[in-house]
Amino acid sequence: MTTPVNVQNRLEAIETASTEELRHLQLERMRWSLAHAYNNVPFYRKAFDKAGVHPFDLKQLSDLSLFPFTAKNDLRENYPFGMVATPMRDVVRVHASSGTTGKPTVVAYTQKDIDNWADVVARSIRAGGGHPGDKVHVAYGYGLFTGGLGAHYGAERLGCTVIPMSGGQTEKQVQLIMDFQPEIIMVTPSYMLNIADEMERQGISPRDTSLRIGIFGAEPWTGTMRTELENRLGIHALDIYGLSEVMGPGVGMECIETKDGPTIWEDHFYPEIINPETGEVLPDGEYGELVFTTLTKEALPVIRYRTRDLTRLLPGSARPMRRIDKITGRSDDMLIIRGVNVFPTQIEEQVLKMPAFAPHYEIEVSRKGHLDSIKVRVELKPEASDAGEDKRGHLVKELRHHIKSCIGISCDVEVHNAGSLARSEGKAKHVFDLRKE
Repeated sequence: MTTPVNVQNRLEAIETASTEELRHLQLERMRWSLAHAYNNVPFYRKAFDKAGVHPFDLKQLSDLSLFPFTAKNDLRENYPFGMVATPMRDVVRVHASSGTTGKPTVVAYTQKDIDNWADVVARSIRAGGGHPGDKVHVAYGYGLFTGGLGAHYGAERLGCTVIPMSGGQTEKQVQLIMDFQPEIIMVTPSYMLNIADEMERQGISPRDTSLRIGIFGAEPWTGTMRTELENRLGIHALDIYGLSEVMGPGVGMECIETKDGPTIWEDHFYPEIINPETGEVLPDGEYGELVFTTLTKEALPVIRYRTRDLTRLLPGSARPMRRIDKITGRSDDMLIIRGVNVFPTQIEEQVLKMPAFAPHYEIEVSRKGHLDSIKVRVELKPEASDAGEDKRGHLVKELRHHIKSCIGISCDVEVHNAGSLARSEGKAKHVFDLRKE
């Protein structure tokens, strides 16, 4: 694997600022953001007034806890442009979620917002070991989804050559990787595995490409998945964090020197961890729900936005800014099965521990009478597909044991041949909760 590049001599001043300098900048910018939201967004004026707080009440950073939260449903209820804090003539771009669970959440950007976004994504790519002149293959979807264009503008800002492939057309993805020889790929980790599968189908070793770095985001993935990606592709696999409501990709980025969780770019995004049940702010190091307040966003500031992502804040390592631990799941993705809280990533971890299984799986939850039941479908790797019934029975028994030991619940396991489970061209769908149907 390529030795990590030395990026230290190209860091921005804020990336090496003292904690005191950073907190001073955050307080200054937070005061501006609160006032900007209060003065220009009727939703925030009403919410602040109802909570009995005013932007002037922010005397220190901890006073942010006095202010109300923002939830995704607040954006939906103010669809399409009720949360915009600038005149629409100053909005140069609009993105939106897919809206599969209702109205989409709409986000807007001024030119300054676009410039800041490009800057933090460029910073992220550099933190991941990229540098000017690298070719970047962007396989995130383009369009209303923020992934493709967010990665694209950031790579250009860094001085990279962008290959704007977007998602899908897996055979063509492989062709362009082999023909154009990119050093970096930006894509969801699940779709990267699909690309690797297609390479092998074509007789190409995934390790024998020009790729040096994979910047993966848009879905939770585990440390075991990192090992799978790095071993299979011979690359550095790094985690980029972001969400459309806050900005898009580039809210945080894992640094190649440490690979110990995304560093949050705290000069633009102020993080908190809260108890998801009570809303209480938790100290750094404790697990809870991640909350963000934007510090520089003009068109669509968000105050204490509840991401539903479950993680914890950790001290800085490669940079002084704080890191987040791997996302363990989302509070709204959590499955409650027979009274036990279960996250899909817990099951993924157990699947990937077993060398015979490919990193593709499905979890089906159903109800038989009054009792919830869970079925896990897994797929054999090609080299294990000739396993006989006895071997498959042993694998089923072993995986059931691992899952029971991890989550405390028995489950059924189905073993399928290589290539049998559905593939995704973006965010993978792993959970099918039939109790909701």
